[in-house]
Amino acid sequence: MDDDLQGQADRDRFAALYADNARALLGYALRRCPTPEDAADLVSEVFLVAWRRLDEVPAGPDARPWLFGTARLTLANQRRGAARRIRLGETLRRHVGEALAEDPARAVVRRERDGDLDRALTTLSELDRGLLTLIAWDGMTPAQAAATLGLRPAVVRVRLHRARQRLRQALEAQEAAVDHARPGAPREPGTIANREERRA
Repeated sequence: MDDDLQGQADRDRFAALYADNARALLGYALRRCPTPEDAADLVSEVFLVAWRRLDEVPAGPDARPWLFGTARLTLANQRRGAARRIRLGETLRRHVGEALAEDPARAVVRRERDGDLDRALTTLSELDRGLLTLIAWDGMTPAQAAATLGLRPAVVRVRLHRARQRLRQALEAQEAAVDHARPGAPREPGTIANREERRA
């Protein structure tokens, strides 16, 4: 009888764990896996690990960093020895099967903005990219991100500050490059184009 009660308690706890975290974990997986199918497989594998090690899963809000950390380790194991490298930011941001209607003009602006952000993110280290996206996209606190990445909170605070500065600088550099390339933009003295104009 006691075993039955314990088994039911475990099932209830696992059901609550899934209900509270499955959507967020799927979003995490979609942003890091090349296909929705791979993302769904990752989520299934993480929850399988959680069921087998249910006694090790922290209670309350600490469960999500544990699940994300498990997903991160699972992804690392899957990628080990493989030649592919997933470009951060190119993964899907929608849930499997969802088709959200979007105004075409807004879609163009969004894709351009996302492209700028993706290019800026690629200038950062893998750890800094992971830290920024855990906080900005997955809604984690710095302490939760630290637990997910296996770092001390003090280290994460310093890295987060520096990563934000580098990302801002990369975005500003992109914007400056675009402005310089626009027709009619002033040319810097000494360029080949300016020298040719002076000769004419």
